[in-house]
Amino acid sequence: MKIIVDNKIPFIQGRLESLGEVVYADPFAFTPQLVKDADALIIRTRTHCNEALLDGSSVKLVATATIGTDQIDIPWCEANGITVENAAGCNAPGVAQYVWSSLLRNGFDPTCHTLGVVGKGNIGSIVAGWGRRLGANVIVCDPPRQKAGHRDEDYLPLEEVLTKADAVTLHTPLTKDGDDPTYHLISEPQLRLMKPGVILVNAARGPVVDNRAWSEWLDKGLGKGVVDVWEGEPDIDKKLLSKAIIATPHIAGYSREGKERATRMVLEAVERKFGVTLDKSGLEGAYVAPTDYIDPTAIIESYNPDFDTERLRSHPENFEQLRSDYDYRREVKF
Repeated sequence: MKIIVDNKIPFIQGRLESLGEVVYADPFAFTPQLVKDADALIIRTRTHCNEALLDGSSVKLVATATIGTDQIDIPWCEANGITVENAAGCNAPGVAQYVWSSLLRNGFDPTCHTLGVVGKGNIGSIVAGWGRRLGANVIVCDPPRQKAGHRDEDYLPLEEVLTKADAVTLHTPLTKDGDDPTYHLISEPQLRLMKPGVILVNAARGPVVDNRAWSEWLDKGLGKGVVDVWEGEPDIDKKLLSKAIIATPHIAGYSREGKERATRMVLEAVERKFGVTLDKSGLEGAYVAPTDYIDPTAIIESYNPDFDTERLRSHPENFEQLRSDYDYRREVKF
């Protein structure tokens, strides 16, 4: 077999070599020539897997060590016999740690404030669950789950969440089509609905929020912004960078445990596809949600986003390098 692996994926080297040739490549160096005779690609967010890259190749599996799949043309892959797998939920506890540390450090009081969660997938579920254990009133918007008949929440329309919440955190995929597209889900009309002083967190995908409108809203002092994902990465909006209370280089989920889970999950995808067994020893297992009281102090002490904010503000031109060289933090333990 021949497998091409993004060379920024940690904890994976030496685990695939028993299968044949393994090529570790820069995420921007995946070319049609490189992948033409490959059996599998293991990627992250920066490698776009579509007809332009894959047409005429022997690739049978694209596995991404990320939650998001908007970098993959899934319909084209499926139509051409290519299996697509992601690492759903791998970094959800790390993102929850990022979100809650950001909120608790910037005036959100779970004993009297309301949190709006938009998107209740793997990450949104943990963020909402921690919020309730912290004592917060949590309200949720997720039209696809609501339409699918889920009864785990009293799901509210987006407009109602925006008007009621003291902080809103976004955890949707990036979609431009279908019944509930999320591209620019939050733009100028939605920002107008929000309470004065509200905290808006985007740790989903950059274009879920209209960055220009968000920057202008912050410039008027109407609320606070926590930005981890940006439109046009790595060329980010410098005005938004300067106005946000927290601004980081797409590292909300960059915990050591999350990265280990992601690597384990892509290895499992290879095992399923090709009927092989790989070494997954030492890699973090599935997350187990806390069932008791959550101490907010433990969250605050586990991670300080101000350090990552200062590094990005000092060198925004190093956005990609700051991501690639990130010193993975440990997840909070309760």
